[in-house]
Amino acid sequence: MRRRLPWAGLGVLVLAQICYPLTAGTTRAGLTVATVVLGYLLSVGHALLSRGPRTAVALVAVATGGGFAIEALGVATGFPFGSYDYSGELGPKLAGVPLIIPLAWTWMAWPTWLTAARLVSPGIGRVALAAVGLAAWDLFLDPQMVAEGYWVWRNATPALPGLPGVPVSNYLGWLLFAVLLMAALRPLAGPVIDHTDSRDAPMFALYLWTYFSSILAHAVFLGLPASAAWGAAGMAVAAVPLALTLGRERHERRPRRPVDATA
Repeated sequence: MRRRLPWAGLGVLVLAQICYPLTAGTTRAGLTVATVVLGYLLSVGHALLSRGPRTAVALVAVATGGGFAIEALGVATGFPFGSYDYSGELGPKLAGVPLIIPLAWTWMAWPTWLTAARLVSPGIGRVALAAVGLAAWDLFLDPQMVAEGYWVWRNATPALPGLPGVPVSNYLGWLLFAVLLMAALRPLAGPVIDHTDSRDAPMFALYLWTYFSSILAHAVFLGLPASAAWGAAGMAVAAVPLALTLGRERHERRPRRPVDATA
């Protein structure tokens, strides 16, 4: 059951995300909130089932608590992202921050950490890859949410080519937070998150699904080809090596046909 529940949660999440391009208006906003909650429960639940209470509490404290704190700071002062305001479409707010926003970063922080742990030995390199792998997700997320009107930037310059409406400072701010998040997660969660195993397959699938489905959705269904390209390039730093590594391991595990000595 511990292994099946994350797969079941991932299936429900994928179905919800497939429905996103098919909706609009308040229905789409409600589905956005529901998707974030599903993703949050999936990642925190997997951390609890696979690594225990300490890891789950550490993830919530660092990603959810830290995410809320830096969002509240950003809304109040403009640091480190730039000046922005949230609309009222994403549900209840606290200190000007919709409560689902820190849940979203928690949702992706866990599979990103496990991806980095699968690819890189413990140390600065792992923290760096995890931070880039998480922050690059915002190359998809922010243009999409701004296009929907869920938040707006007061000064969106300078911006990346093809991504008007979102300042470069936003991406740099999230990279800074991602570094702090990933650097703090390991000491708080303990050595059980140093290594990955077969229990983590749903989280690897989640990271790769997020990557490939975001490229497709932005390029084809959402009319955001520039964010599709930027996000594809950014998240590729972690997603492509992960896909290649998992593919190679699957090939190596495939049983080989015995050689017919009489042939």
